[in-house]
Amino acid sequence: MTPAQTLDRSSLRFAPPAELAARANVTAEAYERGAVDPLGFWDEAARRLHWTTPWQRTLEWTPPDPDDPAVIPAARWFGGGRLNVAVNCVDRHVAAGRGDTVALYFEGEPGDRRRVTYADLQRDVARAAHALSALGVGPGDRVVVYLPVLVETVVVALACARIGAVHSLVFGGFSAEALRFRLEDTGAKVLVTSDGQFRRGAAIEVKSTADAAAAGLADLEHVLVVRRTGHEVPWTAGRDLWWHEITAAQPDVHEASDVDAEHPLFIIYTSGTTGRPKGLVHTSGGYLTQASWAHWAHFDAKPEDVHWCTADLAWVTAHTYELYGPLSNGLTQVIYEGTPDTPDRTRHLEIIERYGVTVYYTAPTLIRTSMAWFGEALPEGFDLSSLRLLGTVGEAINPAAWLWFRDTFGRGELPVVDTWWQSETGAAMVAPLPGATTLAPGSPTRPLPGIDVAVVDDDGAEIPAGGTGTLVVRRPWPGMARTVWGDPARYRSAYWSSFAGHGEWGGYYVAGDGATRDEDGNIRILGRLDDVVNVSGHRLSTIEIESALVARADIAEAGATGVADPVTGQRVVVFAVAAGDARADEQDLRDEVARAIGPVARPHRVVCVPELPKTRSGKILRRLLAELWEADLDRRAGRVPAPLGDTTSLQNPDAVAAIAQALAAH
Repeated sequence: MTPAQTLDRSSLRFAPPAELAARANVTAEAYERGAVDPLGFWDEAARRLHWTTPWQRTLEWTPPDPDDPAVIPAARWFGGGRLNVAVNCVDRHVAAGRGDTVALYFEGEPGDRRRVTYADLQRDVARAAHALSALGVGPGDRVVVYLPVLVETVVVALACARIGAVHSLVFGGFSAEALRFRLEDTGAKVLVTSDGQFRRGAAIEVKSTADAAAAGLADLEHVLVVRRTGHEVPWTAGRDLWWHEITAAQPDVHEASDVDAEHPLFIIYTSGTTGRPKGLVHTSGGYLTQASWAHWAHFDAKPEDVHWCTADLAWVTAHTYELYGPLSNGLTQVIYEGTPDTPDRTRHLEIIERYGVTVYYTAPTLIRTSMAWFGEALPEGFDLSSLRLLGTVGEAINPAAWLWFRDTFGRGELPVVDTWWQSETGAAMVAPLPGATTLAPGSPTRPLPGIDVAVVDDDGAEIPAGGTGTLVVRRPWPGMARTVWGDPARYRSAYWSSFAGHGEWGGYYVAGDGATRDEDGNIRILGRLDDVVNVSGHRLSTIEIESALVARADIAEAGATGVADPVTGQRVVVFAVAAGDARADEQDLRDEVARAIGPVARPHRVVCVPELPKTRSGKILRRLLAELWEADLDRRAGRVPAPLGDTTSLQNPDAVAAIAQALAAH
């Protein structure tokens, strides 16, 4: 594909399919309603839930004071209202006569399967809630969950919500050090883990890692162990308990207690290569209101849907679009324990066909990988006709990957709901309404109704169409993280200090992403602000550089980063993953970027590597790429390289050594 062809396809627009638009949950009028009366709009969204006590005040807002750093921004949504999140996600559907509806289709990596109805889920959650209460866990206590994607992971999260405990889900592949930090920071009373996990066809023992993390923690009273692989595991008498034993002994009926709308629901930690992870606190009423409404709106959720969000349950995407969004809306969904290429690269295609998946929500990383695996067409022999909507999340998707996804999984006709949001926002902020929004490849289009997102300059003024700037949110929203656990000052400094005092609401939330807005009003995400490369005063987007290469048939993925240069300030280095067995010429790749963007963007080097380092959310850790480049320069010069930043959040830690080896051979 030539650069001209790539540009032409990227400028395509796709109107909503007529049949979908005719029965859409949310139509275009919602945009105006959300803009004219945002608080009334969110009142209406909140009324979709079951409240035991109605709220008296929709929003109480304390903005950041530009002159007083001690004033911490604070939002209280639906003040005085009380509800129970688990009741909204399970019990009310059973009470409505839908207890026999499948809530979860579980697919284990080895091929084991479970079918869990809403009535089954209600009984399982009741037993788990009793078990936690019997161990002394009560409202406000923290429970850390160190599990893979299992039915039990869903159950324990809902059980915590049922009794008012606060859960924090941790990716089951994290190191003992990463887990220990989260146990210490939350002051967790209980840790839930497993004897082992299945990863890429192997059964891996996990309990000893959990033990290393838990050793000597004064606040931790119990470790509950889910039997998954059958490993013989170390055991601490009096502290350790088998999950199946403690839950089996409990009643399967539980009387839920309600909590205040602002009661904490969960703590989720950000990840990155530098800095101490931030524990973001999300609350019960506001978060569930936005999570439920957003899922219902931008995925046009229908009672007959079979929804599949492919994220690990410890990622915020899964909290919102695998736990609380789909379950609050009473849908059936798929949860899958394993990797997409175990035992074969067609595993996701098999799962879509087996369960009749209608909505498939996945990451650009997997889409680009699938492009490399399958080429221009998916393998024959798989029936994907059940699909009616596609979705993407994690980081900006390249237009070429967006179009490939629509052309293959989407049969050239299905809407691709590209979503922009963050752990901090709780749910999607910029995303199309599939029955009302014209789609643009590579763009999440426009802010959802009720959300005010803008692209601004350094003074907070909105950038004209075509310009680039900082992505901000200009008014509070229900799903927003309320604070950083144990460090409210960091909450202010990280997200609110840059534009304190700006706008009608007295402050802008800074997302940390650069963006641009086109003449049609579509927002395009340009990547993290610290991922922008500054070459001789020219600010270059890493996403644009990467897109120029990913549009080629011989490149599956690319990660661009800036490295120091004594003359130009920075220069561009790109790490590229070839598609299949393709062999790309480095000079040709450098010229491709120059042709697509301009000579100033021509990379200094393009290094071919087997894979790129990514977080569990699928984000490429570009700063780590820069660190690896600098470390290689140090080694060549006989200097001792500086230690790399934190890599405990990587989904593929082996990529670090592979990239270092590729640099050494380059």
